[in-house]
Amino acid sequence: MSLKSFAAKLLARHSTARVMHTAMNPVAAQQAVLRKLISGGKHTAFGKEHGLEHVKDHASLIKAVPLRDYEALRPWIDRIVNGEHNVLWPGLPLYLCKTSGTTSGAKYIPITKASLPNHIDSARNALFAYIERSGNTAFVDGRMIFLQGSPVLDRKGNVPSGRLSGIVANHVPAYLLKNRMPSFATNSIPDWETKVEAIVGETMSADLRLISGIPAWVQMYFERLLTRTGKVTVKEVFPNFSLFVYGGVSYEPYRSRMEALIGGTVDRVETFPASEGFIAYQDQGPGEGLLLVLDNGIYFEFIDTGELGKSDARRLSVGEVQLGVNYALVLHTNAGLWGYEIGDTVKFVSLKPPRIVVTGRTKHFTSAFGEHVIADEVEGALKDAVSAHPCEVAEFTVAPQLSPREGLPFHEWHIEFAAPPKDMAGFAHTIDEALQHRNPYYKDLITGKVLKPLVVVQVKRGGFVGWMKARGMNDAQSKVPRLANDRKYVEELGA
Repeated sequence: MSLKSFAAKLLARHSTARVMHTAMNPVAAQQAVLRKLISGGKHTAFGKEHGLEHVKDHASLIKAVPLRDYEALRPWIDRIVNGEHNVLWPGLPLYLCKTSGTTSGAKYIPITKASLPNHIDSARNALFAYIERSGNTAFVDGRMIFLQGSPVLDRKGNVPSGRLSGIVANHVPAYLLKNRMPSFATNSIPDWETKVEAIVGETMSADLRLISGIPAWVQMYFERLLTRTGKVTVKEVFPNFSLFVYGGVSYEPYRSRMEALIGGTVDRVETFPASEGFIAYQDQGPGEGLLLVLDNGIYFEFIDTGELGKSDARRLSVGEVQLGVNYALVLHTNAGLWGYEIGDTVKFVSLKPPRIVVTGRTKHFTSAFGEHVIADEVEGALKDAVSAHPCEVAEFTVAPQLSPREGLPFHEWHIEFAAPPKDMAGFAHTIDEALQHRNPYYKDLITGKVLKPLVVVQVKRGGFVGWMKARGMNDAQSKVPRLANDRKYVEELGA
């Protein structure tokens, strides 16, 4: 065992023990965070306007701070862009993180000196948790590839601005710099397709052991890698590759294609990073949920999605949630986000310690007839169909077809296959049956002949990449929306 591996094991043991002690006392941990947030925010313009100095607990926080989405926060962000200090958090942010908004255009989320450790420490702790439970430290002695945004930053007003992964790339711990790939110059290439070719050229002869990125973009990197090397599987190119770290989307829709490319399975660590904060990470085996980051600058609230939009919707603390309920996530952070509706939905699979699974987005659903189908349901249905009808799905999205040329309306699944199923009709039938099993409202619409069973539309290879590029989403952080309540995405996509 190398000295670096030995040190990693010791640090992992210490870090994981500390994190778990906090996680087993979630209410106390969150109360401590709330006190720090109020102390930091009460003298800002926002704090004075909302009387934060009088906030002592969760109940008084609810009274003082209304819920806000990005559009409601934008006037405060505009003041920061115009150079005003002490708006949402003391001073100016270190960065404004640019993220693609599906309804608001580009969003600019503050990252402050106080909030930056949340992003960096949480990613580190996710790896430490993996080391502690698996004993695998071999990856620390090899190369690690991070597929991410450009570290070259622009400016928004007086504040540096860029993608989250590009910002974080400027704060890589010294102990990772020697192992990290690609180079700064390659990572700075703005066009993704040019960049991925350069990454392939730079990494194809390396001793890769860990790769991190959104599955769709890692999949593209693997495909280009195999084309360039002439190899059949990634394992032939990188025999010591043992760990895949990902976040932002479910792995299940990509599993069959990724395993075919890799030539088997490797260990995975799922994370839940967002521009607004690092929310949670996998600390146990797959399927056991993601551990909430309870003590690093984020105070959480949860709203039953069935109550969204109601004036009397209950805003719950971590000590008030229940297992199996679909909650919308609300954040208060030391980046200056107060009562911020991040747009993600989660369910708790464990309360002590608090572990969640991500179920979808509050604005990404299909409910043209009141069925309210969410990402968790369509991804689960697709997983069942892929298992029953072996195939490789590259990407997909779902939209309603309200005005078919004939017959009843239906859900339309636009799927790009790397290897299509032999029985497409049976594949579509299995998805439909699995979705009915998961969503009783959808089942009622099918059995009541309000909707007919779903229809699968095959998207040509490269169709989703081309669509994302046309939307300015051609980078390693962009994700395909799984669901829509209209046909905007699929009409732009074509077939």
